[in-house]
Amino acid sequence: MPRKNTMGRAANGNGSIRKKTQIKNGKTYTWWEGRITTERDPGTGKQIQRSVSGKTQKEVAQKLREISVEIDKRTYLAPTKLTVKDWLDTWVKEYLEDIKPSTKYLYTRNMEMYIIPNLGSVKLDALTSPMVQALYNRLHKPDKKDVKPLSAKTIRSLHGVLHKALQQAVLNGYIRVNPTDACKPPRVVKKEIQPLDETQVSEFLKAIQGHPHEYLYKITLFSGMREGEVLGLTWDCVDLEHGTLLIKQQLRREQQKGGKYYFSPPKNNKSRVLSLAPSVVQLFRLQKLKQNGMRLEAGNSWEENNLIFSNQTGGFLSYRTVYDCFKRIVDKIGSPSTRFHDLRHTYAVLAIKSGDDIKTVQENLGHATAAFTLDVYGHVTAQMRRDSADRMEQVIKSVSAG
Repeated sequence: MPRKNTMGRAANGNGSIRKKTQIKNGKTYTWWEGRITTERDPGTGKQIQRSVSGKTQKEVAQKLREISVEIDKRTYLAPTKLTVKDWLDTWVKEYLEDIKPSTKYLYTRNMEMYIIPNLGSVKLDALTSPMVQALYNRLHKPDKKDVKPLSAKTIRSLHGVLHKALQQAVLNGYIRVNPTDACKPPRVVKKEIQPLDETQVSEFLKAIQGHPHEYLYKITLFSGMREGEVLGLTWDCVDLEHGTLLIKQQLRREQQKGGKYYFSPPKNNKSRVLSLAPSVVQLFRLQKLKQNGMRLEAGNSWEENNLIFSNQTGGFLSYRTVYDCFKRIVDKIGSPSTRFHDLRHTYAVLAIKSGDDIKTVQENLGHATAAFTLDVYGHVTAQMRRDSADRMEQVIKSVSAG
């Protein structure tokens, strides 16, 4: 395949331009190519050049001038050979060492399931905001009937992962801007919380009487702890004499099949101390007596982990076991949609109705801010204000009648 090159100079000395001709399968192809020195190799001092091409000499000259201006302004970025997949693989390996294993697993899973299959082969510096936005839209509203749409919450999580990865690429100088900055993932419609009402609480307490997890469920209901925090409690966390409970960790399990249990800091990485009602302190005492019996029964099979809630041999209590038993109980009392996490919501609602201020509830629940607590449970305080107004109306009518 014979080639013919015609050398020339770009306008204003911005590199060199050549006309290139190639004959392939009897057909002649002609284009223009320009080369410009962008920097020098710091080790060898040799010039590092970049090539650009176009249909006309004028087009190539314009591209070279733009590169020259960027070099002068020190804003020039050399094209990267990395694909989106290449960079995401590097990001996971080199930049996610300081996050929780469960979080790293979710990040990796999101990338492997949704980002890489759709955008992985795209050159990193060629990725655009419309490409990413189109992916979000397609995942949320698939154009194929047999494809299950992703929820807005899942897509926003996906967006968060991709944004973090690409922001690091910006910091590393691989791309100039983060294409996800201009994207708009679907809005999440906040679901109403579903705490148990007082009648359901009474029915629930009756239903768990004598259940193997009776004390676990009751302590969760009357303390507002998260499931992982309850399962991660150890006996050194509770002071039965002073009626306090230190929440310093949560029990987690590696996401992969056969994953091991491990302790991690509570959500928001902040420990907190709860002052327990005397009835809750008594529940801990009863659990201690029950566990002593389990230890005697297990004999040499007992594995001492200092856990407050353990399996029959002292080992970690399975999330699945606790949850499945709970679902059977709430189904029995006619509340099948109730989740284990709703015990936490129930505690918060009961605490607010009993007179606890939002700041106290926030600290007991371990929320990052009181504003978040108010956002979640604001409807409870709103109803309390309405009830207060109704009571005042009755007082006004009473005194006015006299």
